[in-house]
Amino acid sequence: MSSIVDSLLTQSQAELDELFSAHEAGPIPEGEARGTAIVAPGTSFSDEIAKLINVFAWQGKVFDAQSGTLRNHILPLGLKAIIAKVYKGPSWLDGKECIVLDYSDTSLVAHWIRDEIRLIAPGVYLGKVYWSKKRLIDFALEFDV
Repeated sequence: MSSIVDSLLTQSQAELDELFSAHEAGPIPEGEARGTAIVAPGTSFSDEIAKLINVFAWQGKVFDAQSGTLRNHILPLGLKAIIAKVYKGPSWLDGKECIVLDYSDTSLVAHWIRDEIRLIAPGVYLGKVYWSKKRLIDFALEFDV
């Protein structure tokens, strides 16, 4: 985990929302990104929850910008599954352009999920997860640059 992602785990939800809103979408990413779930932001539990999720559930995403898709890197076995369409569109948070990760037409298990990401630093995207327009959690994606 980079120091940027470490700092995200200490920020409040309002600070994460402000950071997301302050940045442009950036380019649709390409390749493999390490993921960090940001649950209970700004609390002492955020780092421990992120580590547990990373080991047992979700490790990141693999983007194919040319096809406009991604696969999630999940489970301790490192499966590349749960496909999403990737495109630019308005954010549900602030209406400004973001990169949308849309599972509605590509996944039976996650068809109600929509992620939004924006580039906040070189190789680092901040993301929001929605379940049928209800905000769930935030996450970070780190690409090697």
